[in-house]
Amino acid sequence: MQPSSSALLALLALPFLGAALAPLVYRVLGERTAYFAAAVAAASLALVASLYGTHGTVVVPWIPTYGVSLAFYVDGLALLIGTLATGVGVLVFTYSGGYMHGEPGQAKYYATLLAFMGSMLGVAFAADLIALFVFWELTSVSSFLLIGHYQDADASQYAARKSMLITVAGGLFMLVGFLLLHVVATGVPGVDSAFRLAGEGSILANADTMVAALRAQGLLVPVLLLVGVGAATKSAQVPFHIWLPNAMEAPTPVSAFLHSATMVKAGVYLVGRFRPLLVTDEWTLVFGVLGLATMTITAILAVGASDIKELLAYSTASHLGLIVAGYGMSGYLGAETGAFHILNHALFKAALFLVAGIVAHEAGTRAIDELGGLAEDLPITAGITFVAALGMAGVPPFNGFYSKEFLFHAVYVTAEQFVANGGSVLWWLLPAVAVFGSIFTFLYSIKFLMLFFGDKPDALGEVHAPPLAMTIPAFVLGTLALLVGLGGVAATFGYHGWPVGALESFVGSVTHSSVAPGGESHDFSYYLPTEVSPWLIMSAVTIGVGTVAYPFFDRIRDAVRAVRSVDPLRPNWYYDGITEGLDRSSAIDLIQTGNLRTYAAVLSLALAALTLGAYAAASVALPDIVYAGLEPALVIVLAVAVIGAVAVAASPSHISGVLTLSILGFMVAIFYILGSAPDLALTQLVIETLVLVIFLLVLDKLPAFYGTVDRLKAARDAVVAAAVGLTVSVTVLLSTAAGPDDVIAQYFVANGGVPAEHDPIFVNAGGGGNIVNVILVDFRAFDTLGEISVVAMAALSVITLIAMRERGEIQ
Repeated sequence: MQPSSSALLALLALPFLGAALAPLVYRVLGERTAYFAAAVAAASLALVASLYGTHGTVVVPWIPTYGVSLAFYVDGLALLIGTLATGVGVLVFTYSGGYMHGEPGQAKYYATLLAFMGSMLGVAFAADLIALFVFWELTSVSSFLLIGHYQDADASQYAARKSMLITVAGGLFMLVGFLLLHVVATGVPGVDSAFRLAGEGSILANADTMVAALRAQGLLVPVLLLVGVGAATKSAQVPFHIWLPNAMEAPTPVSAFLHSATMVKAGVYLVGRFRPLLVTDEWTLVFGVLGLATMTITAILAVGASDIKELLAYSTASHLGLIVAGYGMSGYLGAETGAFHILNHALFKAALFLVAGIVAHEAGTRAIDELGGLAEDLPITAGITFVAALGMAGVPPFNGFYSKEFLFHAVYVTAEQFVANGGSVLWWLLPAVAVFGSIFTFLYSIKFLMLFFGDKPDALGEVHAPPLAMTIPAFVLGTLALLVGLGGVAATFGYHGWPVGALESFVGSVTHSSVAPGGESHDFSYYLPTEVSPWLIMSAVTIGVGTVAYPFFDRIRDAVRAVRSVDPLRPNWYYDGITEGLDRSSAIDLIQTGNLRTYAAVLSLALAALTLGAYAAASVALPDIVYAGLEPALVIVLAVAVIGAVAVAASPSHISGVLTLSILGFMVAIFYILGSAPDLALTQLVIETLVLVIFLLVLDKLPAFYGTVDRLKAARDAVVAAAVGLTVSVTVLLSTAAGPDDVIAQYFVANGGVPAEHDPIFVNAGGGGNIVNVILVDFRAFDTLGEISVVAMAALSVITLIAMRERGEIQ
C-alpha cells in the first residue's frame, strides 16, 4: 500500500515546528516543557505507526531543473529508525523532565533535541541523495549543540568540536561518493532520476546494472570507501570512535537518545540502506573487517573504563561494530544480524544510559570504583539493569543473545564459503575475532551489572530513589528488552502469535530492506538453539571464558589501561597532535586581531581571489567595450562621479568624506533620469538624502579627523580596494555582456497593466499603472517580502539593543 503523503510530510515537519515553538512554550511552562516535547514525540510516533503496512515513495519537487526532489521512501528499515527516533524520544523527553531540573539552557535544549529528532527522521525516510545529505548534516549540527550544552565547560566545548570535525568531515567524503553515484547513474538505463536512491526507477532498484557500471568505470571501490567513511565517522567505527566517549559530556538524556538509539544509528542505517547496491566481496572485506575490529577494540577499551558513561560509550561503539560486521557479511544472515541488533541494542543501551543517569543523579558520582551495592537503595533500577546488562552481554534468553548468535552464524558461514571457494584460510579469523571481542563484551557487561551488588562503599552514603519521571522511561525500555528476549523463548516452543509474530514480521521487513535484489530471502524468526552448531559453540565459549575470566577483571582492566597509556597506540594522541599542529601552523593569529580593518581586508581579498580565480578557471573572455553613442550629458555625469570618488579618497575628515561621497549618489540619481527611470531616480535621491543626514548625525559623536595611517597600511588598503574594484568591474562587464532573445521587460509591459477584458477579480495580470510598482509588489512579491523581512529583523535588533541598554544590560 502506498504511504500517505500528508502523514509522511506531517511527520517530518512536526518536530521542526515543535523546535520552533519550544522557546515560547518554555516561557509559559518552564521546566514542564519536557512534557510538551514528549507530546510532540508521541504525536510523531503515532504518525510513524500510521505508516506501518505501507511501502513506497512520496516525492515533492525541490530543484526540478537538476532532477533534485524531496523524495521520501517508506520501508521496514525506515520505519525501524523512525520508530526508535520517536519512541525513544518520548521516553527521553519524559526522563528529561526529572533529570534536567535546575539545569541551565533548557529552552535551547528542548528545541535542539526536537530539531535533532526531525533531522533523524529525515535521514531515515530520505530517498534522494541530496535530501539525505542535508538531513545527515543537520544531525551533525544539532548534535554539536547538544554535546556542547554546558557551554562554560572546557571538556564540553572540546567534545562538541571533536564530534563536529569528525562527523562533518566524514559527511563530506560521503557527499563525494554520492556525486560519483550520480555521475554513474546518469548513464544507467532504468534509473529515472540520478539522485533518487530508493523507490521505483532509483539507484537501488537497478542495483545489478549500477554495480556493473561502477565496475566498468573503476568506481566501485572508491564509492564503497567514500560512503564507508561517512558511515564510519557517524557510527564511531575505529579509528573514528574517539569522538563518542568525549560526547558523554552531554547531559545523560542526550547520551541515551543520540548515542544509543538515534544519531550513531545513522551510520549503520547508511550501511544497511546501501547494502543492496554494494554488497560484493569487496563490501564484505571492508565492512566485515571494520565492524569486527571496532567491536573488539572498543570492547577492550570499555573494560578499561573508569566512568560508567565512558564504559557505555565504548560499549556503544562496540555494538555498532557488531551491526556493521553483520551487515558486512554476505547473504540473508548478515542482513538479519544488522536489522535485529539495531533494535536490540537500542532497547538495552538506552535503558542502561538512563540507569547511568539515575546512578549519577542519586549517588552523585559516575566513578566505577566508587559504586557498589546499589540494589539495596535502587531495587527497581537494579532489575532494569539486570535485564539490560545481560542482554548487552549476550546471555540467553535475553534479547542481545539472539542477534549475537546471528552474528556468529553469519561470520562462520561467510568464512566457510570464502575458504571453500579457494580463499585464504585467514578468513577463519572472522569467527575467531568475533568470539574474542564478545568475551570482553561479556566482561564489561557483568562489571556494570555488579555495581548494584556486593558491598556498598562507605564513602557512597545514602542513595535516594529517583523520581518517577526518571524511573518510568528506563522501566519501559527494560520491559521491552525483556519481552523481546522472552519472545525467543516462546518461539522455541512453537508460539508465533501476537506479539512474537508481529515482531518477527516487522524485523523481517527491516531485513528485506537490506537484501540485494534477487538475493536469498525467507521469513525472519528467532529462537533459542535446539541443537549443537558451530555458532552455538562460539556462544558457549564466549560465556564460559568470560565467566572464568571475570574474577581477574581488575588485572585485565589494569593491563588495558597500561596499554592505552602508550601515546602512539591512542587515536586521541594523533587527533590532538594534528589539531594543535594545524592551530600553530595556521595564520589564525594574524587574522583574528580584533581589528575590523583586518577582517574587512581578509574577507574582501578572499572573495576577490575566489571570484577572479573562478573566471580564470572558466576561461571567460571580457566583452568588447563600445564607447560610441554616449551622450555628452552622460559623459559629464560619469566624469563628475569619478571626480567625487577621487575626492572621497582624498578627504581629510569624516565630514568632507561623507559630503563628497554623496556626490556619487546624486550622480547615480541623474544617471537614472537620463536613462528614463524617474522612479528609481526619486528613490535614489530620497535614500541618499536620508543616509547623508544620518551619517552627519552619527559623525557628530565621532572625532573630526581620521588621524594618520602609516604607508604600509595605506598600501595594503590600496591593494584591497583595487582588487575589489577590479572584481566588481569584471563581474558587471560579464553579467551585462549577453542580452537574452526573450527580453523580460516585454513580459512585464504586456502583463503589468489592466487587461482589456477582465472580470471583477483577475489573477493573470498585475493590474497596475506603474510598471516598477507592479514588478516590486506582484512579479517580485516574495523577493520584496524577503527584503521587508530583513529590514524588520534589523529594526527589531535595534529595538532590542535599545531596550537592553535602558535596562543596563549593555553599555
